[in-house]
Amino acid sequence: MLEVNADNFEKEVAQSTIPVVIDFWAEWCSPCKQFAPTFEKVAKQFEGKLTFAKCDIDANQEFAQSNGVMSIPCMIVFKNGQEAGRMVGNQTESLFVQQLKAFL
Repeated sequence: MLEVNADNFEKEVAQSTIPVVIDFWAEWCSPCKQFAPTFEKVAKQFEGKLTFAKCDIDANQEFAQSNGVMSIPCMIVFKNGQEAGRMVGNQTESLFVQQLKAFL
């Protein structure tokens, strides 16, 4: 899974020709750990249509703050390098898929 941070955001996200979904998470976050398998499963369903990436907020605190991440897990969808949508909290697979379809 692609890891995104301030150093590679421009290349991996801003220049992407398809929307990018970044999961902002932390190792100590139980809801993040519960959501991780869903994120990975849904990533396979949308392969080629959306790019999925992760960002550890502990290792990238300034990047998370610059994106307004206040609660985790926080999934931000970027189109053309700009935020197009945001989902906060543990999501069910069906709800996550339904929300992502809006960005196709």
